[in-house]
Amino acid sequence: MAIKGAKTYRNPSYLESSFGIFMFFCSWGIWWSFFSRWLTDPTKGLGMTAQQQGTIYSINSAVTLIIMFVYGVLQDNLGIKRRLVIVVSCIAACVGPFAQFIYTPMLKAGGTTRFIGVLIGSVVLSAGFMAGCSLFEALTERYSRHFGFEYGQSRAWGSFGYAVVALIAGPLFNIDMRLNFWLGSLFGLGMICVYAFWRPAEQKEELKKEADPNAPRTNPTVKEMVSVLGMGSLWALIIFMFFTNTFYTVFDQQMFPNYYTSLFATTAQGNNWYSVLNAAEVFCESAMMGIVPVIMDHIGVRNSLLLGAVVMCLRIGLCGVFHDPVMISVVKMFHAIETPLFSLPAFRYFTLHYDTKLSATLYMVGFQIASQLGQVIMSNPLGLLRDRVGARPTFFIISGIVLLALIYGYFVIKKDDQQVGGDPFIRIKDRKAAEAQGEAIQAEAANDQLPA
Repeated sequence: MAIKGAKTYRNPSYLESSFGIFMFFCSWGIWWSFFSRWLTDPTKGLGMTAQQQGTIYSINSAVTLIIMFVYGVLQDNLGIKRRLVIVVSCIAACVGPFAQFIYTPMLKAGGTTRFIGVLIGSVVLSAGFMAGCSLFEALTERYSRHFGFEYGQSRAWGSFGYAVVALIAGPLFNIDMRLNFWLGSLFGLGMICVYAFWRPAEQKEELKKEADPNAPRTNPTVKEMVSVLGMGSLWALIIFMFFTNTFYTVFDQQMFPNYYTSLFATTAQGNNWYSVLNAAEVFCESAMMGIVPVIMDHIGVRNSLLLGAVVMCLRIGLCGVFHDPVMISVVKMFHAIETPLFSLPAFRYFTLHYDTKLSATLYMVGFQIASQLGQVIMSNPLGLLRDRVGARPTFFIISGIVLLALIYGYFVIKKDDQQVGGDPFIRIKDRKAAEAQGEAIQAEAANDQLPA
């Protein structure tokens, strides 16, 4: 039920969705942006090695991909209902006490206790945040199609929220990481307020229509949701995502923060500058969330995905070429366009080539789960590689992997006019050409009707 002609900023569902995803990314970003530094920093954190850190990321990703698939199936079955996101919001609101009283003591204990703590933490953090992220994105995208607003504009508020908290995450980390986790809980309470109590009238109306037993079925069956695993074209995209978007966490969260902070005279100085850089990059990312749909409108969905891989390859490779904080900061800003070039075209790819009822499941499996699986497999080996050969050689290896994936993707990612099983995508130049042709036909018909 699109709200025809409504101004975006007056669209109640846009406002509710944007504020909700803003609160989620605030709750996540305040601690996630310094999670890697917390694990490895010997003074302010736990002092782990890169390999130990990689093990935690691998286990987190393994649990995340399982929970993510469950979330996708459940949300596709729920449609626009919010029951699941309210549960996830409650988990996010508990991150502060969990981190202080359970997670941190168990990680510090070492041995079997640490391993059990890692397993418990992987369930809590994945259910509330890592898997929760794709759930909130999928629900926001679904609302955008139902209630007439641009998904990218709403998702931009998530990046903006992450950028806001990234500014204070570094100074808070230098004081005590527990402050970061407790602020995450505070924002989690904000999420509960949004998703439990803010219900625009058009959403209530749509839920009443879906509750009508005579209404046409809009939610997929379990058989349809499981059937996505048998789609050969989906597996081709999964391989592409496995060797590209995987490195969002492996490189950007697991490796880059420690490398960047090591370029400064003191750890505290490095933490503060990383906080500022991270915030600046995500502020720009939020702006690019509104610009990338325009880029996609001109070059298409497929080409936008490939462009994202090009940017990633250059960004990671150049981090190995340069070794001063100024140039590394410039290169890091490439990330501001890379993230939207992966996430927004990925969603549009699924709604273009597949049944839109399965959008959440397809996004979880084809985009997020593929990336998480890559992290499970690669986090530990690449962490070990970094311990042995250093950061810059590891960056070159990762960049080379992305380059090979880009070449592969050029041949396997479907063009926008191939296998259109959902909503067709027509680039702006083709729309203008069709409009011009229609006007020419109308003009010719009008001329034919004139008396001789």
